[in-house]
Amino acid sequence: MTREEQLKDAQSALQSGQFEAGLNAARAVLTDNPADGEALYMAAVAARYLKQFGTAGEHLSALHAAMPEYGRAWQEEGHLAVARGDNPAALAAFVRATRFNPALEASWREQARLQTEAGRTGEAQAANAQRERLAKLPRELLAVTNHLAEGRLMRAEEICRHFLRRNPKNVEGMRLLAKIGIDLGILDDAEFLLESAVEFSPDDVQLRFDYIDALRRRQKSAEAREQAELLYQRDPANALFQSRLAIECIQTGDYDRGLELFDSVLEKIPNDPASLTSRGHALKTKGDRAEAEASYRAAITARPDHGDAYYALANLKTYRFDVDELAAMKAQVERTDLAFMDRVHLNFALAKALEDEGDYEGAFACYDKGNALKRAQTRYSADGMTKELERQKEHCTPDLFAKHQGAGHTAPDPIFILGLPRAGSTLLEQILASHSQIDGTLELPNILALAHRLRGRKAGQSLYPQVLHDLNAEQLEKFGADFIENTRIHRAGAPFFIDKMPNNFRHIGLIHLILPNAKIIDARRAPMDCCFSGFKQLFAEGQEFTYGLAEVGRYYADYVDLMDHWDAVLPGKVLRVQHEDVLDDLEGQTRRMLDYLEVPFEEQCLAFHQTDRAVRTASSEQVREPINRKGQDAWKPFEPWLGDLKAALGK
Repeated sequence: MTREEQLKDAQSALQSGQFEAGLNAARAVLTDNPADGEALYMAAVAARYLKQFGTAGEHLSALHAAMPEYGRAWQEEGHLAVARGDNPAALAAFVRATRFNPALEASWREQARLQTEAGRTGEAQAANAQRERLAKLPRELLAVTNHLAEGRLMRAEEICRHFLRRNPKNVEGMRLLAKIGIDLGILDDAEFLLESAVEFSPDDVQLRFDYIDALRRRQKSAEAREQAELLYQRDPANALFQSRLAIECIQTGDYDRGLELFDSVLEKIPNDPASLTSRGHALKTKGDRAEAEASYRAAITARPDHGDAYYALANLKTYRFDVDELAAMKAQVERTDLAFMDRVHLNFALAKALEDEGDYEGAFACYDKGNALKRAQTRYSADGMTKELERQKEHCTPDLFAKHQGAGHTAPDPIFILGLPRAGSTLLEQILASHSQIDGTLELPNILALAHRLRGRKAGQSLYPQVLHDLNAEQLEKFGADFIENTRIHRAGAPFFIDKMPNNFRHIGLIHLILPNAKIIDARRAPMDCCFSGFKQLFAEGQEFTYGLAEVGRYYADYVDLMDHWDAVLPGKVLRVQHEDVLDDLEGQTRRMLDYLEVPFEEQCLAFHQTDRAVRTASSEQVREPINRKGQDAWKPFEPWLGDLKAALGK
């Protein structure tokens, strides 16, 4: 009997009330795959109905480990807690269930009941309002919300598009389709949908929040701020509106107003951990190190399990936790009720603290745990990535570039610094952005977004990169011109600017076709240092390949292989800068880069650590120090546990 047949038998048995048979059918699946999420869920439900509460709890613990953000699993945790008579645990589980899947009507209903019993009328009314909203939602959109929450994006998109063909002005349908677009990286479509929906329903606050999010993801900082200003003007005393505007002000470099708004929020909601942490991020980016630390510590005082603030301190890279902070983190990670992302953040932060103490075995255990949690959350496929990069080699051939010779936008402005994260790209950017003719910007998503657009949707298969053969000169010129225009907001007026999105190495062929005069620098670092540094880093989003030693090693090997291809088909296009060479000879490598960029040498580039500019990456504090070797060979104390990484890197 196949897995699908066994699961169908289990489901049929549960629906007919034959819980013993359902439990046995689910266990048959678990014999072959103990981490099968569907089987674990059915086994937990069956065991609860059989009043085998311990067994149900064991299955749910395994399910949370396999699928940490599966809303239905947390809903079942709530039902189990109710059956055990533990109402506080039940309420916490139902709240977590709706955080991961807001379409779970039973969880909203139970929250309303439990909040009422606890005498919290306001919270009960809010939960009941959500339940009533779901009850009024069209059946198709309720299904879309469920599919979206549980990661079935293609099915969610199919249902949503079908619904919108019959109801083209339904704003909730438009909002959900935009959310699917954001998750798929199709940001321009998402922006258009939300812009249209806001026009249909201008007073819908959630819609405008989603629109702001889409604009920010497209790096349209001015437009996002404009929308946040509209919300703020609607009710200047609203702390939520103040907080959103503060974030957008900081995104546009207006730190003074952003921090002023955060202070206003904290006057209304003293010791709000989220606001204190966001305020700390702004101060860090601005370069106010001591104040940033104080804000993070205040957030921890307000909420001792606030993992985000602990990790923010660790992510300063140069911060050392004291004995009391170390003990507090150890106590928190031992808690069984710790929220998922708090556990992730605390494991990474504790790992950094233990590494600084010289406890490398303990540090690795925490890094490994934090990465395992994130790996369970993501849908990254190393095989899929290898195939994607192979397609670049297959289709980006000398014939392609010969065919489009002379096409594209002629602007020489962009400098792409690319490669792997944690390879020293921020250092190169800081050196070059210290030059009077070069602006540093951000890790811009524009090239990645264009690649997503070119993929199309033909029978579920990507049309990119083979579609590059079919583009004409007019299209290539327009894509290049759009890149220059859409990134202008991030520039400060220098003739050249840097885009340091590392993942752009996958799209060098596309970059060359649309911007043939752009410069490209490959920031490369010794493989063990680079990969282990990525493994130790918890990224805000993206870079899912770093959450496993085998995965990051394989990605590095695939990257080197693809860069060899670009060198072969576009000889001389890419300047490779080895991080270790920069450490050995800062001036020589700086002159080499400036010669390649065809700009004169300036002494200020060697004093890069004195350059006053906002730096948004994990290396922000490190590049404010003179050149040093603190990160070199940092993997060696961990060597006993890095066998999977070495094997993946191979020769």
